[in-house]
Amino acid sequence: MSQPTRPTATQPDATAPALNRRDLLKQGTAVAATTFFASLGHSGVWAAGSDAPEKKEVKIGFIPLTDCASVVMASVLGIDQKYGVKIIPNKEASWAGVRDKLVNGELDFAHVLYGLIYGVHLGTSGPKKDMAVMMTLNHNGQALTLSKKLADKGGGSLEGLTGLMKKEPREYTFAQTFPTGTHAMWLYYWLASAGINPFKDVKSIVVPPPQMVANMRVGNMDGFCVGEPWNHRAIIDGIGVTAATTQDVWKDHPEKVLGTTADFVKQYPNTARAVTAAILEASRWIDGGLQNKMKMADTIAGKAYVNTSVDAINERILGRYQNGMGKTWDDPNHMKFYNDGAVNFPYLSDGMWFLTQHKRWGLLKSHPDYAAVARQINQIALYKDAAAASKTPLPKSDMRTSKLIDGVVWDGKDPAKYADGFKVKA
Repeated sequence: MSQPTRPTATQPDATAPALNRRDLLKQGTAVAATTFFASLGHSGVWAAGSDAPEKKEVKIGFIPLTDCASVVMASVLGIDQKYGVKIIPNKEASWAGVRDKLVNGELDFAHVLYGLIYGVHLGTSGPKKDMAVMMTLNHNGQALTLSKKLADKGGGSLEGLTGLMKKEPREYTFAQTFPTGTHAMWLYYWLASAGINPFKDVKSIVVPPPQMVANMRVGNMDGFCVGEPWNHRAIIDGIGVTAATTQDVWKDHPEKVLGTTADFVKQYPNTARAVTAAILEASRWIDGGLQNKMKMADTIAGKAYVNTSVDAINERILGRYQNGMGKTWDDPNHMKFYNDGAVNFPYLSDGMWFLTQHKRWGLLKSHPDYAAVARQINQIALYKDAAAASKTPLPKSDMRTSKLIDGVVWDGKDPAKYADGFKVKA
């Protein structure tokens, strides 16, 4: 944070003990923080700087994907400093690496897969550790890519794929990015909606997002599910087609989250709140208009972040889609980072949904207490404070209702029945 000017209120009078420059700076920082949060309409909690961030500099891991943008822009635009913290974005190679660094404390937070956090919390995706979701970073904006070779044989859609698999039986291989993660769940749900069992009828492998296109180029898989810009990159490079978007599977689905450990939240609650507020404000900035989105695309395309051409990013963040087979369309349900605050609330039902799918596919052997686990992980109280600080609207409920691609409605009311109700399962 840049050194604050010292308000008049911090100046010592003639009878007060002498204060050195460091004391004055500390007082100035406290007053500046208190004044700032008071100006946001948040009364009481921030009084006298008592809730100033305990840790001023935080490392946030990210994977080179378009949806790391709110974390990056909070740092690049200096929004973090308004909230008394400095965000250091750390580029990571794989979701397994992100998991390990979160668990061992090398990272303070991460731009991370929703289902990864839940998997670690329950011990289904590596070492078991209590975890925390601070906020949802984005909705929508991933895709299901099939190889150009399949598309050339008529297998460029789900219907075409099922037909081709019957016509030309062999081992078909599909890649996702982490066993309990979002992309695995979208891929499995999509395939299962057409009667394809992702564990019995095809082979599923794990590939880090930035390596998807290269692996498809050399023929290591027939299809993959990943975040942007790697689906569009596959089209630009002429090796893949977009068979479906993940918003086709679930409109306004939760995707990445700001994740950390429960220990970090307990030790540094004010830091967690401040970082969440800063990223909320950055999310609002991104969704604030065309110019902001184009600046974001230009920024994150750079080597330090996603390391790709801007044209691989900027079309789909505006909802301008092509499928690589001649079809173009405008998708109103493209990647959203804020959407008037609708994106970011850590709904209990969103977290519970991932648990239902983990149970469906045998990653969980028995039904957990779905709601209790979601309440442990999703930091709703801290989120509400961060929302107040950043003037982000709140929903009326911590649950929401959605209808997915197969017509089944998810509302979180009977998760065990929902998880057991699918025809195609492990």
